Amino acid sequence: MEQGALAVRELGLVDYQTAWRAMQRFTNERGPESADELWLLQHPPVFTQGQAGKAEHLLFPGEIPVVQVDRGGQVTYHGPGQLVCYLLLDVRRLGIGVRQLVSLIEQSIVEVLADYGVAAAAKPDAPGVYVDGAKIASLGLRIRNGRSFHGLALNVDMDLEPFRRINPCGYAGLPMTQLRDLAGRPVVLGEVAHRLRERLASHLGYTQQKTLAGGIESL
Repeated sequence: MEQGALAVRELGLVDYQTAWRAMQRFTNERGPESADELWLLQHPPVFTQGQAGKAEHLLFPGEIPVVQVDRGGQVTYHGPGQLVCYLLLDVRRLGIGVRQLVSLIEQSIVEVLADYGVAAAAKPDAPGVYVDGAKIASLGLRIRNGRSFHGLALNVDMDLEPFRRINPCGYAGLPMTQLRDLAGRPVVLGEVAHRLRERLASHLGYTQQKTLAGGIESL
């Protein structure tokens, strides 16, 4: 089904809790005619623990803060060099279910990675995207009144060490990887973000995109 324009915000490096509160406000205040939005950003180092999160999966967080959040899933890490994309969508208006939305996100990531010569795949029993058993992208969504928020995190060019301080997504010993180490050539996060927004817009049925000005403080 073809949709109208998808609004995209490129927000840069944003404190996690600031972005989270802005997502909640946007979702609570949007109306039936509000345009859907993608937010592309990075976060300073932070561990986030989903609603089903168990304390034993936080092994030794050290100086990195831990935030309890209202998305699905277990614990993950965000840090500079990781591309985060929040999907603020009226899922009911799009006419898709949550499982289909997750599949569309995963397929978009797989296609972006293929652009860099990286063969990746999703797993039916463990949301996210994987390369030879190592996880390169995590997913965690929340649906409220038919609208989604939170989204995905794709490891592009970052310090992976903090993942060793947790059981990523609740899986002990799950190896993590990133595009920089797999592509065999330099990768630019902004270019990856552009490719991702194009794939997501296409799979979600949007005929056009519009980039919105203003930082997180305007939300």
